[in-house]
Amino acid sequence: MSVKRISQFFNPKSIAVIGASNHPDRAGFIVMRNLLQGGFKGPIMPVSPKHVAVHGVLAYETIKQLPKVPDLAVIATNKQTLIKIITELGEIGCQHAVIIAAGLDNQHKQQLKEAAKEAKVTLLGPNCLGLLIPHLGINASFSHTVAAPGKLAFISQSAAVCSTILDWAQHKKIGFSYFVSVGDCLDIDFDELLDFLGRDPKTQAILLYIDNIDDVRRFISAARAAAFSKPVIAIKTGKTKAGAIAALNHTGGNTSDDAVYDAMFQRAGMLRVNDLRELFAATQTLALHPKLLQVEQLTILTNGGGPGIMAVDTLLQNSGKLAVLSEQTKQALSALIPQTDHACNPIDIFGDSSPKRYQQALEILLKADEVKNLLIIHTPSALAPSTAYAEIIAETLAKIPKMARPYVMTNFMGEEAAYAARLVCANAKIPTYRTPEGAVGAFMHLVSYRRNQKHLTQTPESYSDETHLQHKQSKTLINEFLHAGAAKLATHQASQILANYDVECIETRVALTPSEAKEQAQRLGFPVALKLISHDIPSKSEVGGVVLNLNDAEEVEQTAFAMLLRIREAAPDAEIEGFSLQRMAKRAGGQELRIAVKTEPGVGPVILLGEAGTGLNFSQAAVALPPLNMNLAKYLIAAAHDKGVIKERALPEKVDKYRLCALLTRVSQMVVDQPDIRDMELNPILACSGQFQVLDATISLKRYQPVAGRKRLAIRPYPKELVSTVTLKGGRPATLRPIRPEDERAHQEFDQSLTKEDRYRRFFGELPQFNHDQLAKMTQIDYDREMAFIVTIPNKSSYQTLGVSRVLMDPDNLVAEFAVVVRSDCQGLGLGRILMEAAITHCRKQGVESIEGITLPENSGMIGLAKKLGFTVSRDFEEGTIQMVLHF
Repeated sequence: MSVKRISQFFNPKSIAVIGASNHPDRAGFIVMRNLLQGGFKGPIMPVSPKHVAVHGVLAYETIKQLPKVPDLAVIATNKQTLIKIITELGEIGCQHAVIIAAGLDNQHKQQLKEAAKEAKVTLLGPNCLGLLIPHLGINASFSHTVAAPGKLAFISQSAAVCSTILDWAQHKKIGFSYFVSVGDCLDIDFDELLDFLGRDPKTQAILLYIDNIDDVRRFISAARAAAFSKPVIAIKTGKTKAGAIAALNHTGGNTSDDAVYDAMFQRAGMLRVNDLRELFAATQTLALHPKLLQVEQLTILTNGGGPGIMAVDTLLQNSGKLAVLSEQTKQALSALIPQTDHACNPIDIFGDSSPKRYQQALEILLKADEVKNLLIIHTPSALAPSTAYAEIIAETLAKIPKMARPYVMTNFMGEEAAYAARLVCANAKIPTYRTPEGAVGAFMHLVSYRRNQKHLTQTPESYSDETHLQHKQSKTLINEFLHAGAAKLATHQASQILANYDVECIETRVALTPSEAKEQAQRLGFPVALKLISHDIPSKSEVGGVVLNLNDAEEVEQTAFAMLLRIREAAPDAEIEGFSLQRMAKRAGGQELRIAVKTEPGVGPVILLGEAGTGLNFSQAAVALPPLNMNLAKYLIAAAHDKGVIKERALPEKVDKYRLCALLTRVSQMVVDQPDIRDMELNPILACSGQFQVLDATISLKRYQPVAGRKRLAIRPYPKELVSTVTLKGGRPATLRPIRPEDERAHQEFDQSLTKEDRYRRFFGELPQFNHDQLAKMTQIDYDREMAFIVTIPNKSSYQTLGVSRVLMDPDNLVAEFAVVVRSDCQGLGLGRILMEAAITHCRKQGVESIEGITLPENSGMIGLAKKLGFTVSRDFEEGTIQMVLHF
């Protein structure tokens, strides 16, 4: 991750075009034309051995003949010349290049990547359209049109989609801060761009078109950071298996199931759209309203009953909400509309409404406190042209400051009559759509984004039973199984590992022969289930390898003999290891569920939840990425119900969702702790009377082999290895550990404990106490990018936070900023030193080059501690602060 190099890449002062041409059918011709017409103020230097001048600009025969080193080179030559050109650019000191050429095979890409690394040249592409930076007048692309300046950033792996979006945006009067075609992402990738754009003040929202993601962990980390401050919307191709393979062939990457990407985007707080139509709608919506909605309720004003009903149906079918009008608003509207004496939402002012009635109705709604989001629908009217209504809307809204009015959208139906009206709205920066369904769909994008953001900042319930989870014992067991060559564990073996994570399995006994099965059945008690043990037969029920409700010992023995005969005929080469026996579970009044773990290429382990069935089928399960907490587990259960893979059943007792959440978090913890577990299936799990009992379990083991530069999990789990016991002055023990989302309430109490003077020294001003959203960002951190250590002691039934130190690494991982604060009534206990040493040690292990902080001159305690810990302390007289820097 490097924001620094992207910042340099996106701010060139001079540009060279390698392969510039005067032939209109060449990319070098179009790139030169676009650069010259874009208004770029710096020198544009064509390099061409065939032309003395290109587009009237003096050309240079070779790269070495360039009069100055270009900040950016656009390479518009064929793929055979790329490595030579990159090497020559490196020799003259050019550090940034755009490669347009397509059709490189994997070997050629790898060679190009190595050449660029050796030459110290940053690459955008290959197989890309290029780069457009409208506010700098840069159109370093071979696009057919230009991008207007605006507040949206667009990143796409598809050059064809780039061209389509540019064409559509020009028609809709939508502008861009940056428009980037990344192509095959050989070097610059989504994560670096998200880090840059997430911090860019010119960008209010980010849109992504994704074929594949190479480094999932870095992508999620960057996307989550960006989505905390602005909307990030993605369209991901490859929803089908054939589509995923096509995307793989197009830009490389991996072919994880589409449900995994859904889970990934939701976990990052992003919004996913399904197709280009939705992407267009989202682009328009975000261009004109990038901020978070205040509420989700929608008010609809229409001059046609049918379109209003269509809008309501679409809204409610997508889990939207209609606003409830106040009595005052209803009375004002009823007095205005002669055809009704009881106005309601949707508000139908009928087809004979003049522009003036529209204006009056709009003014009533704009003054109503309950109207925060308003959709105005207009069907063509014989009373006045559609443009007259659009102008009335624009003029009425223009009288009200944007921050003081509701979010307003329009839908002018029709084609010829509506086109000019939609243009009026577009020019007035009012979102406008062709159909009621399209308008409501666009509104629901904002609603979904709002909900995703709330998910990101919701405080999880406290549920911590990790103290009695036996992860070390499980690791020992797994090592023993692997050493013995057991790569796939059946229920009787898997249950030993599961028990260490408080996952209850039904008692299972093993027999090697039919006669031994008879004896084990007598010990268990009847009725019993008899199952064949054979790793060569994945679905035993399909070959008669499972028989239920056996009621006496003789029946068990005879059934076991018959089972062996059937298997020898159906699968003669299968190795039979014996039989497992279980007493039949009492299933009456229970619901059977399935929890599975599957390791996906490039993503790592994912968790699936659905109803009992066979196989690890993504279409029959909801998917989540570990690690899970109680909230995330709750969303996984809700997603399973929404998807219909867990159905509400008429049972004496509902499934205990709290305990199911707890079970999911324990399974997640097992995934985190045990890298040698590759796949796992608990199927069925009997949920009955608040208990969850696994009736059948399989675990696939494979020794985990770390890959350089890659992490096993898509999201870094809680770093429990950093938890330790410390001793405060006076001898009292305390716990030093990283902060976690469940700490929000204790952290609020800690914040409230600070005196006004301590808050002033920490925040350099009189700040109010933190609200929920601020506290959520402090406690729900990305451990890959930041760290917060807290010291806690037990307090009644919970614990008390005594102090906190924070370090925030820049995306380049070069500099970390630190801050430390200790509870006002706990100063003098040595907490500052404990917290600072923990922060310093962490930064050193992360490979950070320096750790820096600032404080006020009167904070003598912090200044003295910094000096003792080896910081260089200096005074910034201009800012009136003390700077503290420690270099590693």
